[in-house]
Amino acid sequence: MAEMTDNGRAGKTMERHADEEHHHGVSFGDAFKVWLRVAALSFGGPAGQIAVMHRIIVDEKRWIGEQRFLHALNYCMLLPGPEAQQLAVYIGWLMHRTLGGLVAGLLFVLPGFLSILCLSYIYAAYGSVGIVAGLFFGLKAAVLAVVVQAVIRIGSRALRNNVMLAIAAVAFVAIFFLHVPFPLIVLAAAIAGFLGGRFGLAAFKPGGGHKAGSGPVLSDAESALGEGIPAHARPNLGWSLRMSAALLALWLVPIAALYAAFGAHDVFTEIGLFFSKMAVVTFGGAYAALAYVAQEAVQRFGWLKPGEMLDGLGMAETTPGPLIMVLQFVGFMGAYRNPGSLDPMLAATLAAILTTWVTFVPCFLWIFLGAPFIEKLRGNVALAGAMSTITAAVVGVILNLALWFGLHTLFAEVATVSLGGLRLDIPVLQSAVPAAMALSAAAAIAIFRFKTSVITTLLACAISGMLWTLAVG
Repeated sequence: MAEMTDNGRAGKTMERHADEEHHHGVSFGDAFKVWLRVAALSFGGPAGQIAVMHRIIVDEKRWIGEQRFLHALNYCMLLPGPEAQQLAVYIGWLMHRTLGGLVAGLLFVLPGFLSILCLSYIYAAYGSVGIVAGLFFGLKAAVLAVVVQAVIRIGSRALRNNVMLAIAAVAFVAIFFLHVPFPLIVLAAAIAGFLGGRFGLAAFKPGGGHKAGSGPVLSDAESALGEGIPAHARPNLGWSLRMSAALLALWLVPIAALYAAFGAHDVFTEIGLFFSKMAVVTFGGAYAALAYVAQEAVQRFGWLKPGEMLDGLGMAETTPGPLIMVLQFVGFMGAYRNPGSLDPMLAATLAAILTTWVTFVPCFLWIFLGAPFIEKLRGNVALAGAMSTITAAVVGVILNLALWFGLHTLFAEVATVSLGGLRLDIPVLQSAVPAAMALSAAAAIAIFRFKTSVITTLLACAISGMLWTLAVG
């Protein structure tokens, strides 16, 4: 018996050493080039970005297997923030430890940050010039069709039964008619889903997921990383807490310093606090967050005019990186219009950096804190039920976004009326913009009828908007 026990211990020790000594053969330099390539091709929103990563990381480079890729993606889907960027952080960390995760995540963001910063400069300096205004006029009309497509795409995946359909409807009524804050909607959906999953109700069980594609499936054992767990990826509470403390300080200390130096009502403090809050509640992707951001940035802070949110989304749609990068444009314009004693362009640049910082530092925090414990989280039925319900509620929020965008795109004037205690935004029919209606209709036909790519549609509408502006100007 003692001999058998010793043999069992020896076997476990050999298995542990085999995992630790397994080398995937991918140098950090090669990984850097691959992540740079992924970043440059990360167009098309999260679905397109995840597809690009799968094609390069799994199919082409064969770094990790299909199951491990989906395993990581499922965890990232549980988190607030852009799941594609977080997936890059996770895989980078899995392959090359902490530095690998940092590099993969930063490269994923950098091209989009630089692109939108350049477009924001042009927008702030020349946005009123006819041809530039025409470009954004065309983008704005096309983005409306893109948002409608997002409602249909996410709704078809999330509204699997009548319960989820009812949750989406309640969320829409809450935000559109009752003006309930988006974070409260997310919280209520999470509680309902958690309880439904905890009690084993069928309607709250998650179903389906992202499809990685067809064709031969690469097994974990055949991948460069293998099927074992790397030594650095095993749960280590001490490491997770140390990394989390460092990232939490990087996230919150700058905001505390701004608050102490300039007070609560300074534009930089407001930007830091507001977008930090968004980093915690942005479940369901960028489109869900934009409904709340648009209302707050326009109505509460006065950072943007209603139509300008669509201009920013058009920038994010046509540049690489996560769609949530549109928040950078919001922060840029907020400080540009409220620069204080600074030069407006300098203030706007600093605000763009601050917005990007508080939006993405938490993404690294979520991954480094939780990734080593992914197996436990993945098997939690109640947590999975909460996330399924949040996604259903997000469909209603995005529908609100589509209507809000539509009103401010297709009509030059929107009036707010009170009806039985409810505040409703209704269009002034005489202010209809026929050119915007025509471009939006054309974009919808291109996307839904002819399956034209989003980027092609946006570029075509941008050119059409410029030509129309020149013709009537």
